[in-house]
Amino acid sequence: MSAPERVGVIGGGRMGAGIAQVLLGVGTTVHLVEAGDAAAAAARARVADGLEEAARRGKLDGGVDDALARLHMVDSPALLPADTGLVVEAVPEQVSVKLQVLRAAEEALGPDAVLATNTSSLSLTELAAALDRPARFVGMHFFNPVPASKLVEVVVAPETAPDVVETARAWTRRLGKTDVVVRDSPGFASSRLGVLLGLEAIRMLEEGVADAEAIDTAMELGYRHPMGPLRSTDLVGLDVRLAIAEYLTGTLGERFAPPQLLRDKVAAGELGRKSGRGFHTYS
Repeated sequence: MSAPERVGVIGGGRMGAGIAQVLLGVGTTVHLVEAGDAAAAAARARVADGLEEAARRGKLDGGVDDALARLHMVDSPALLPADTGLVVEAVPEQVSVKLQVLRAAEEALGPDAVLATNTSSLSLTELAAALDRPARFVGMHFFNPVPASKLVEVVVAPETAPDVVETARAWTRRLGKTDVVVRDSPGFASSRLGVLLGLEAIRMLEEGVADAEAIDTAMELGYRHPMGPLRSTDLVGLDVRLAIAEYLTGTLGERFAPPQLLRDKVAAGELGRKSGRGFHTYS
């Protein structure tokens, strides 16, 4: 199956820009939703930078100018074209924010469109309950950085139609990525395991078991992880990991309780790569 001819991506941050980039790379026309001129310009620049990097690596067919010609910025989900085949929301991990954009997108789209959320932990069942067409709603959880990551979790809510699941899987493969199908459950498969490992690594650092470099190297060399749990937390964002941990604590129990060190670093603005400092320091 080819990728949908026209896709909407809601949110032009690191994740949304990455999703837009890989869709543009397979010839899709992308409408990227970002409110405000400054935010829209920054989102477009992120996509352009990613495409330039892909071209330098020989990973982009057709050229940067051709891809950017298919990128259209809009400032509201209500302005997405009615013939959009797929919309992926990639806004912050807040139920109220996601519901607002999902409802607006659903209202703008035709009845056959697929509406997807990129949430890494929130309940699809809760989100779907607020939609008029829950059968057309599915999770497509991309990983950061999107262009380099090979995995997409396809998350199935109770009312998601089987053909929507298969369509999402086929689109994932068209992007050159591998899909895993998981049932809607707090944290799905990846966040539930990844966050638990990251939180334990933070506790070990907090307790003085070893420094951050040693903890990460132990997992990278001892268990062949491509990135240690503290570096991974820096990449995801300490604020994002804290929000996920708090949500999982409320749904799955105290084993996901965030360590005080994580709370302290977020309060101090040490958010990882995006701030230049987290558990490691970045230039």
